[in-house]
Amino acid sequence: MKMWRIVGALGTVVFTAVGFTPQALGQDERGFVVAVGDPVPAFELTDIDGQTYSNTSLLGTTYVLQFTASWCSVCRAEMPHLEREVWQRFASRDRGFVLLGVDYDEGADDVRAFAQQMEVTYPMCPDPGGRVFQTVAAPKAGVTRNVVVNDQGTIVMLTRLFDEEEFARMVKRVNALTRRQ
Repeated sequence: MKMWRIVGALGTVVFTAVGFTPQALGQDERGFVVAVGDPVPAFELTDIDGQTYSNTSLLGTTYVLQFTASWCSVCRAEMPHLEREVWQRFASRDRGFVLLGVDYDEGADDVRAFAQQMEVTYPMCPDPGGRVFQTVAAPKAGVTRNVVVNDQGTIVMLTRLFDEEEFARMVKRVNALTRRQ
């Protein structure tokens, strides 16, 4: 996990050396173009089973948009944890919870095969052309990221790469958001 931080830091040094800071490009240091406290950008996704989800249909439900791709090794490392520690744990909560895998620019057949290979049971949605991805992150910012959205449609947490400490904070956050009060 620390290697990814070093790679990211080196990329930041290179961009800064030539005058391209992430902020100058309209993004934060982790490539997000949205921030905690923002409303989630409008989206519509259809999963590989034909179920459609949107920012408006999910109002009243806490959810995580998990940006992934079959070719992404870090995504593959994170997905079993998302399945076991997030989806299986919170899917049946009374207050409602959804985890949507948003697969960057791969067709439905590829996404279906990827979900089967990774043995995930949460909904997986193709994102043709990375349209939804690009509403939350810069086009070339890298896919391994999660956007946690509360039941009011507000972004409450953003994660990047698969950092175990950050992941644990995300699990605690989802637990708090979905717990009966």
